[in-house]
Amino acid sequence: MKARPPTALPQPDYEAPDYEERVGRVGYDFGLSRRSFVKVLGAGLLVAASVPALAQESGRRGRGGFFGSGARTVAARIHLGADGTITVLSGKVEAGQGARAELSQAAAEELRIPVSRVQMLLADTGEVPDDGMTAGSMTTPRSVPAVRRGAAAARNLLIQFACRQWQVKPHTVTVRDGQAVDAARKRSLTYADLVKSNEAATLLAQAIPRDVELTPVKEWKVLGTPVLRPNAHDIVTGAHCYPSDITRPGMLYGKILRPPAYGARLVSINLAPAKGMSGVVVARDDQFVGVAAATSFRAEKALVAIAGTARWETTPQPSSRELFDYLKQNTGGGAPQNPFAGQLAEARILRRTYHVPYIQHAPLEPRAAVAEWSDDRLTVWTGSQNPFGCRRELAQAFHLPEDRVRVIIPDFGAGFGGKHTAECAVEAARLARAAGRPVSLRWTRAEEFTWAYFRPAAAIQAEAALDAHGRIATWFFININSGPNAMDTPYAVGKKHCRFLPSKPPLRQGSYRALAATANNFAREVFLDELAALAGADPLDFRLAQLDNPRLRAVLEKAAAEFRWRERIKEKGAAIGLACGTEKGSCVAACAEVEISRAPKKIRVRRVCQAFECGAILNPANLLSQVQGAITMGLGAALREEIRFANGKILNPSFAEYLVPRFDDVPEMDVHLLDRPDLPPAGAGETPIIALAPAIANAVFRATGAPVRALPVRLAEA
Repeated sequence: MKARPPTALPQPDYEAPDYEERVGRVGYDFGLSRRSFVKVLGAGLLVAASVPALAQESGRRGRGGFFGSGARTVAARIHLGADGTITVLSGKVEAGQGARAELSQAAAEELRIPVSRVQMLLADTGEVPDDGMTAGSMTTPRSVPAVRRGAAAARNLLIQFACRQWQVKPHTVTVRDGQAVDAARKRSLTYADLVKSNEAATLLAQAIPRDVELTPVKEWKVLGTPVLRPNAHDIVTGAHCYPSDITRPGMLYGKILRPPAYGARLVSINLAPAKGMSGVVVARDDQFVGVAAATSFRAEKALVAIAGTARWETTPQPSSRELFDYLKQNTGGGAPQNPFAGQLAEARILRRTYHVPYIQHAPLEPRAAVAEWSDDRLTVWTGSQNPFGCRRELAQAFHLPEDRVRVIIPDFGAGFGGKHTAECAVEAARLARAAGRPVSLRWTRAEEFTWAYFRPAAAIQAEAALDAHGRIATWFFININSGPNAMDTPYAVGKKHCRFLPSKPPLRQGSYRALAATANNFAREVFLDELAALAGADPLDFRLAQLDNPRLRAVLEKAAAEFRWRERIKEKGAAIGLACGTEKGSCVAACAEVEISRAPKKIRVRRVCQAFECGAILNPANLLSQVQGAITMGLGAALREEIRFANGKILNPSFAEYLVPRFDDVPEMDVHLLDRPDLPPAGAGETPIIALAPAIANAVFRATGAPVRALPVRLAEA
């Protein structure tokens, strides 16, 4: 077989729901008819207002989409080079979450080679199989097994090849260090020998068996060990090229005209000042206006020259001050009534409403894309969690067959659920086609804060009744707008009714780390503390009395024991709180200690003790980083982050005004990972974030006596 290496471009190496329903995308149309972008939200913004909140959580599946089609043959997953190189192909992306290391480990384990011998090609739609979006914590439970099956199948092919060459039975051949070995006769064959054989093409074209035997957990040599990111050296030395670093010969830099407010529509504009500038390309298609030039400075200058000539038509927009009333009023039918009301005449009843604001993902690297046309073929380098979805979006926008669009995703600077769409790539491609040259488009931080989608806001209604024994007799829980993830209670209750109500959102919204589980777990766990107070019970004891889930119980007991909850709860004025939850097949519990100052009013988290369990641990070092990162990220949403808006404008579109956690905000972290080799590995990128905000809120409640019913947590007025 003649080895076919992956097609190389002069660039370095580059993880639910139906994609089309995710964030209110429009059908971009740059066809020959110059059709208007009738759903465009203002000039240059190539995405409309969101569809009903997080419809991606509805369970509908589209073509490709969340899970992808995967690799059907060994050759589609594992490329064996005649020179001994081994390349593993996957459609997943690396955005800092550790997919590159974890997938390399998975392949190395089954191929019986060191991780250092695995080359990982990720997220190049021209070369790799469609493994679905990198979202929903699905890389670990779905893509790792898929890579392991492909690698195990390749290992079995090497054994079969050796058996035929040596005329021996399979049980006499073992594979170690990348070689099929017949120890009795001291002979061996390598994967390179297999590739060079006449039967290689037939063997590698075989389908990957669904029932191929994988290495048991107890025999793992590579999986279950701490492995660093394979390209860590390039990252820390600055050698790695992020999407915003990509350059192409003759490349221009683009800028897009943005409207002054949401819903604003471009009425007229004079493009002559920019067109008169040497070396500047101007593109307009109805509401889309963009420029490109040899430098970003000159492109900005050209944009400023025409921006002042634009006339806009605006429409009234709601503000963040009226957000929650707006969401409640736009559900299309109003909130349902509690079906259990009045059923327990002597019961103690608690009713509460909780509010969770819009927040931004605030990735390290704002959206960026480089687009290059060659005849009727389009290649785009961009940062996205959804390479094949982006390819589909680009193909639809420009009326191209999908096989004429190639999307390449270099390892990029974080997504947190915020980079599922292709708006920046489409804009860059639009400018590149107009210019006839490659174009790089980099969103500014203000553009990212304003025009990227947000974590959905939520208004959550909770009502419960306690029976004479202090147990939860009825449970009524309604989430308006943000979604149903982790909405069902993990506690044993007598009767329950949980429901998600979509609303008409005033801002563009979509996926965020853990989706709606952050809002639902916050509301439920702070409500639990108020119920515990109503019952006169310790918050820990109250939860354990209602908790049948053994995995969730285990992490709660572990966190409480390591935090010394039972001793510390007896301390007068102890500002401590706890919370737990389960989502994405994993379980988490957190205990938090806070320090409260009254002048100025400030809450500081001093210590977090968190226990997390996600089945068998694949890479303990990376898992620890994921948990620590989730805790740090969760601090911002718990204490400071919220998007403020009025008159169609974002009022805090910068890091000077939108305060994410700083180094001096990071508390002491005591993280405990519970390894469960008896359980399949579950994803860990999301669930560790969901217990932090309620644990902090419950600590504030215990210290002040004032329940917390909104995020970010604020101290009540004296």
